[in-house]
Amino acid sequence: MKILPVAFESMGVRSMATYVETNDLRIFIDPGVSVSPDRYSMPPHTVELDRRRDMLESVKEWAGLSDVVIITHYHYDHHNPDEICLYKGKDILLKHPREHINQSQKQRAATLLGLIEPCARSVRTADSQEFIFGNTRIVFSPPLLHGNSPALGYVVGVLIEDDQKFLYTSDVQGPMNQEVVDFVIAHQPATIILDGPPTYQIGSHYKKSDINQAFENIKKIISATSIKSFIIDHHLLRDLNWQDYVSDLSSVKPATKICSAAEYLGKKVDILEARRKELYGGQVCV
Repeated sequence: MKILPVAFESMGVRSMATYVETNDLRIFIDPGVSVSPDRYSMPPHTVELDRRRDMLESVKEWAGLSDVVIITHYHYDHHNPDEICLYKGKDILLKHPREHINQSQKQRAATLLGLIEPCARSVRTADSQEFIFGNTRIVFSPPLLHGNSPALGYVVGVLIEDDQKFLYTSDVQGPMNQEVVDFVIAHQPATIILDGPPTYQIGSHYKKSDINQAFENIKKIISATSIKSFIIDHHLLRDLNWQDYVSDLSSVKPATKICSAAEYLGKKVDILEARRKELYGGQVCV
């Protein structure tokens, strides 16, 4: 199985876009790329906008090669209604557009469906479902909270299995809930991509106890599985000090490699959003 993180916070954009290739299927998960419209009361720097353009081209390239496109929820860093080429001729597996969903995502889902249903090969809801494509099995979680309340809606996690198992949590922001822990442990993946806790929102959206619980849940997952590559990214990598939060995770089970998406690919971490003040200060050469 080939697992390729295509666009992530550790690469300079808001995204969890991921390409997966099994022995008989090519899959793209969440083909969205965005930048924060307002961080530190500053708009996106031109470096961020250029990176978003480059990352979107990479997403279009890998999605174009794919047979199946998965959409785990309807935030714009996870789906793109402006690039219909991402969905043309594909089998689309998506979060249910009307159930376990908040109002804003329900509206976005309706818009997206109106655009892709005429051009996709098939469109099917995925919540709690299992799909078989040749020797590839795709299992979706029940709807999982986007964080710790229904305010931001729900997402679906994805397990992809052929001769090994890969699990993608989507935006669980932690995980903050036991349902996510149970889903991961039940499926015992070899590789996981996890949306880490939004530590940059402590005091504004989350309490320190919420973040502490999320890291305790991560430790539970590491302890109860044989995950070899534990990729943690997305919300966590919006924090300049993200490494301080993960520094002790490797001691839970030294055989488990803890890394960002960029590090998984052997690349340098480049968290542009978190460095926006620095970019505007002209202190960085890119």
